[in-house]
Amino acid sequence: MSLRFIGIDPNTGDHESPTVWVDEEKQELVLQGWKPDEATEAECAAFELPGHAVGIPEHEAVVRIPARMVSMIREACDALERAGRVH
Repeated sequence: MSLRFIGIDPNTGDHESPTVWVDEEKQELVLQGWKPDEATEAECAAFELPGHAVGIPEHEAVVRIPARMVSMIREACDALERAGRVH
C-alpha cells in the first residue's frame, strides 16, 4: 500500500500527531487521530439507525480529529476525486 501524505495537525506536539493520508488504490481516506474517551465511544456505540447496528465492530475504530484539520480532510477528498476514483 502506498499512502499519499496530506497533512498533520498544525498544533502537533512531541507525542500527538493526528494525520491525514489518501490511499488512492483503495479509494480511502486514512486518518490517525486521538482515541475517544469512554463516554464518547459509548455514545458512538449506542447510535442506531438503518444500516448502522449498535456497537463498534472489532475491525473498526472511532477516532477524534480536531476541527482545525478540516481543510486537510477536504484536500484528501479532492485528491481522491481528481484521481477519478470517487463516484
